[in-house]
Amino acid sequence: MERWTLPVKIGGLGMLFMLSWKLEPERRNEAIARFLETGGKPPDGVTLLGRWFAVAQQTGVAILEANDPVLIQQWALEWNDLMRLDVSPVLTDEQVGPIMAAALRR
Repeated sequence: MERWTLPVKIGGLGMLFMLSWKLEPERRNEAIARFLETGGKPPDGVTLLGRWFAVAQQTGVAILEANDPVLIQQWALEWNDLMRLDVSPVLTDEQVGPIMAAALRR
């Protein structure tokens, strides 16, 4: 059996979050303009590890790292007037492995 170690930190800040969004069709152009103006940059204290867009569906997802979930919520508040946002804490394979291994031992 493979041995797992915790905690695993990707960039060193702490917790990982998945932010997914769906544009409101009537707000699309406004969202595009805001993104082009701001670059969609997260606040200080949040590291954007990657962001992907499904343009035809007007959806996307970003993986973020932060040590304070309040910063993630503050950033979401800057965008939720234009789109529906969902934020979830997420784990890496290395982090979830011990949890799964423990579940099998029960």
